[in-house]
Amino acid sequence: MVKYEDLRKQRLEENKKRMEELNLPLLTQALKNSTSPKTTPMKKTKPRIVGPELVAVRRSPRVAKSPAPEYKEVIHYERVMIPRRLATPTKRDRLFFAYASDEERAASIEKAEKLEASLGSDYPILVRPMLPSHVSGGFWLGLPSNFCRKNLPRRDDTITLIDETGEEWPTVYLAQKCGLSGGWKRFAVDHDLADGDTIVFHLIRPTKFKAYIVRVNNANETVSTEISTSTSTSTSSSEAF
Repeated sequence: MVKYEDLRKQRLEENKKRMEELNLPLLTQALKNSTSPKTTPMKKTKPRIVGPELVAVRRSPRVAKSPAPEYKEVIHYERVMIPRRLATPTKRDRLFFAYASDEERAASIEKAEKLEASLGSDYPILVRPMLPSHVSGGFWLGLPSNFCRKNLPRRDDTITLIDETGEEWPTVYLAQKCGLSGGWKRFAVDHDLADGDTIVFHLIRPTKFKAYIVRVNNANETVSTEISTSTSTSTSSSEAF
C-alpha cells in the first residue's frame, strides 16, 4: 500500500513538471483574463418577393395537340311537382300481361293515322304506338326529339293530357330526356292502356295534349264515330299558340 502511494505522488510530480514546461498554467490564466470577442450584428436583408408569372398549364401528351376545353354554365331547373291522385282499381289484371301481335299493332296504327287525318293540320299531332315499357314496369313515355324541340317547352314543365271525356291528367315533362315521367303512369293505368294501343296526341295548347286512344282490340272497327267526335273537339278549341 505504501509503495502504491509513493508511485502515485511521483507520477503527479512528473505531470506537474511537464505542464510547467509547456506553460499550460500561464495559458489557462491568460484565457480566463481575456475578454470574449465582439460579435458582428447580423445584416438585415429584405424579404424576397416573387412576382406573378404566367406558366403554361401542363397537359398530358395525349391531349396536348387537342383544343382547350370550353366550359359552359349548367342551369339547374326546379323540379316540377304534380298533385297525387288516389289509386283506382284497374280493369285488366297486370299479372297476365298480353303482348300485341304485329298484325294487331299495324291495324291500330292504321286506324290512328285515319284519325290523325281527320283532325286537320291547325295544331301539331303526334301518333305514338304503345310499347310494354310505356304501359308497364317503369311507365316511361319517350317522345320524338324533333317533335319536342319544335313544339314543346325547352325546360321541364307540366304537360296536361285531356282524354276523350274532357278529364285532365297532369304529367311531368322532362325536356332534356324528351319524355313524360311523373303522372304518365296514373294516366296509363286509369285508362287501362295495353301493348299495341295507339294514342293520337293533339297539341291544342303549348302545354296541353288532347289524347285520343285507339284500342288494339278494337282496331278493326270503323272510326267514323271517333273521327266526328275528334273533329268537333278540335274545332271548338279557340286558343292558339
